Amino acid sequence: MEKRYSQMTEYELTQEIRYLNENARKAEQMGRLNELAVLERKILMAKAYLLNPADYKPDEVYEIEQDPGTFFKISYMNGIFAWGTKLNGENREDALPISMLKKPEVRKQF
Repeated sequence: MEKRYSQMTEYELTQEIRYLNENARKAEQMGRLNELAVLERKILMAKAYLLNPADYKPDEVYEIEQDPGTFFKISYMNGIFAWGTKLNGENREDALPISMLKKPEVRKQF
């Protein structure tokens, strides 16, 4: 029986990510786009369990890594999921795994 990502150690998660990346590469080479999409989602979920949810704070804005230029404001956290809204005019609540979020780069002005 397979373990859930939440039950895996850091080592097991990194091994799983390596395995999923290899299978994703093969699926892409073979043109199996549906399988590739599923594997990419699994990779995002496994990576989320390697991060600390406490590092992601409500009312902070993050850039969506897979969608540069799109920003997400967190309303609240629930485990490895950040609930909030995209700052693109839609006012719909979404949940994203924290592995999809990154702090926007701060540009220094001289």
